[in-house]
Amino acid sequence: MKRNFKMRISYDGTRYQGWEHQPTTDMTIQGKIETVLSKMVDMPEGKVVDVIAAGRTDAGVHAKGMIANVQLDTAMTEEQILAYANRYLPEDICIDELKAASDRFHARYNAIGKTYCYSCYYGTAKPVFDRKYVTVLEEMPDVEQMKKAAVFLMGTHDYKSYCSNPRMKKTTVRSVDSIRISQNGPYIHIYFHGNGFLQNMVRIMTGTLLEVGFGRMKPEQVKEILEAGDRKLAGPTAKPCGLCLMEVDY
Repeated sequence: MKRNFKMRISYDGTRYQGWEHQPTTDMTIQGKIETVLSKMVDMPEGKVVDVIAAGRTDAGVHAKGMIANVQLDTAMTEEQILAYANRYLPEDICIDELKAASDRFHARYNAIGKTYCYSCYYGTAKPVFDRKYVTVLEEMPDVEQMKKAAVFLMGTHDYKSYCSNPRMKKTTVRSVDSIRISQNGPYIHIYFHGNGFLQNMVRIMTGTLLEVGFGRMKPEQVKEILEAGDRKLAGPTAKPCGLCLMEVDY
């Protein structure tokens, strides 16, 4: 009998083409997990189990707390499934937790919030051991100016200016209730929490906040860009390597 399982997954997205499986490559997080679990339950040739995630991360983006669910027809225990999956998954993907869930649990539809962290580095030394997980800056931004600008991005707004998909058919209104910026020596971390994020939204907001930090924009311009609804007015899309999905709320 099929049972529904909830998984918490962490992965280094450096060498993958994002979360969502694609017909042209097998280098996706979803694809790798589905392949392993399909072999475990001995799915018929040409068929795979369907792993549903709370959201989709782009190519090169990481996760410490991606949530997903999957229906599995197996008599194996939670511990056995977890051990099998982690034995055969690549070393840069790990299912940290797997628990039986109600049949109605849906990782995407039931999610009510997400936390992302974008990490930057500026210093005289190279971030050798963190190089895959931070964006190296050419100059130190003014963090206090960035904090002033971040206030204008919080709230419930139409974030069309901060979305990379010009053909977005669904609403581009989202709620961002917290943007927290902290500095620890050469590291700058920007934490975003909201009820959901548009395509590249966090990276575009980050790129815009950095433009403010570099003195190329004033904090008040962030609000004007938000109200204009024009992606071309916002800052560049920050590199994927600095972004990590930290947590999903239910």
